[in-house]
Amino acid sequence: MNNTSVQIRPFDAARDTQTLSLIWLNASLLAHRFIGTERLREQRKLIEDTYLPNSETFVAEVCGHPIGFISLIDDFVGGLFVSPNWQGKGVGRELIGHALTIRDALTLNVYTENAQAMGFYKSLGFREVARSSHDDDGMPFENARLQLTR
Repeated sequence: MNNTSVQIRPFDAARDTQTLSLIWLNASLLAHRFIGTERLREQRKLIEDTYLPNSETFVAEVCGHPIGFISLIDDFVGGLFVSPNWQGKGVGRELIGHALTIRDALTLNVYTENAQAMGFYKSLGFREVARSSHDDDGMPFENARLQLTR
């Protein structure tokens, strides 16, 4: 991880909302191109106004700068996003590890077209328990439900 220590702390709405929604957008534009730039930009407002305030979110930061986050709703991972320039450096793994210190099991949905994410979760031991041909908004983007128990 570049000999840089990642710290994980609770979300602070006043300090983190804009930064985390930008991390979400930048990571989503790379990982979810198939959804389309316009739709992703529209969803950013939902991240700020609905998803972040209504979940238990933890921020990964280096030297006080947020580089990723995980949002939990009970044992469901509503989102795990890492800034593109920090991807592949263990940040996502640390965030999942942190979540497993406070939850006995984790469940999440992942777009099956996002091969990088599918591979990442399976490398951590998540197993597929279901599939849906449409996402939560009813759009025709296949999702896999994955689960991990510690």
